[in-house]
Amino acid sequence: MVNRVAIALAAAALIAAPAASFGNAPTRRVTSAATSSSRLNAYKIGARTEDLLANNRGVVDSLAKSIDGMDGVDMSDVDLLRFAMVHPEDETAAAEALQSAIEWRKTKGKQIVESAKAAVDEATADGGWNNEPVRSAAPHSDLINKYITPKAVITTSTEAGDLVYVIRASQIDDKELMDNASIEQVCDFFVYVKEVHNIIANKRSAETGRICTVLFANDISGVRKTDSRFSKALTSSTKQVESLYPSLAGPTMILNLPLILQAFVGLLKPLFPKSVQARLVFKRAPVLAGLKELTPLGTDKDVQTKFVREVVSLLPEQA
Repeated sequence: MVNRVAIALAAAALIAAPAASFGNAPTRRVTSAATSSSRLNAYKIGARTEDLLANNRGVVDSLAKSIDGMDGVDMSDVDLLRFAMVHPEDETAAAEALQSAIEWRKTKGKQIVESAKAAVDEATADGGWNNEPVRSAAPHSDLINKYITPKAVITTSTEAGDLVYVIRASQIDDKELMDNASIEQVCDFFVYVKEVHNIIANKRSAETGRICTVLFANDISGVRKTDSRFSKALTSSTKQVESLYPSLAGPTMILNLPLILQAFVGLLKPLFPKSVQARLVFKRAPVLAGLKELTPLGTDKDVQTKFVREVVSLLPEQA
């Protein structure tokens, strides 16, 4: 039983899919001071973008010079900041990480990057969020969207503007999915979603003056064993995501773990990537547990508000 749940937990921590609703980010600029740090993922949620840029200005400026005049490369200060925070005291390492990401964006990832940008532009054309263009533009969407739906996976927003990525893995028929799509196709699908998250998060960070992060809320209700092919796709996409989108992920919350398994939390943590372990939180989330499916998080404003406030209340103090 423990092994079965552990496998599902590992999958739940890594899975990604297109947002069903991002909501509207606040446009008010942050005026109150917020404690920040230049260390990777060490900044507090709500830290001022301006402060983080100031703390990392030397590395950001160096990165900007390295891409100056490079055809087809469009990166804002916030984009560069996320790479700077990975190596705040090592410009060479930061530049190497950035160059590797740029190479992917200009070659293998070019179609993913271009599709995500066009989809987000269309989704936000009327000032709100129309998710259909984003789902439709996902790689191999004709194969995958029928299995990964807003019933099981959704992205919403806190009232402050952070993204909350919610997943209930038990509602994804991963075996059927992998019978119809290859590991590489599923991997590309997941990376595309991170590109969408990255576009939204960086845009909000610049517009609101508050650095935007992505909170992971993994609902373990109805947990079951994960198809091994699905796990391989998740592992492959995660390796890419960590290098392509640094300093984007906030705490990973494992929600509604059955009480009988609480004693095994210590055994489950090592199953997650080291970069996730430091931000891992196990909590109960009654609002989320009370939903038969996740769809209301994108369609019912009252439910959405109750849930995101629940998530914020469960965040660790240092977040």
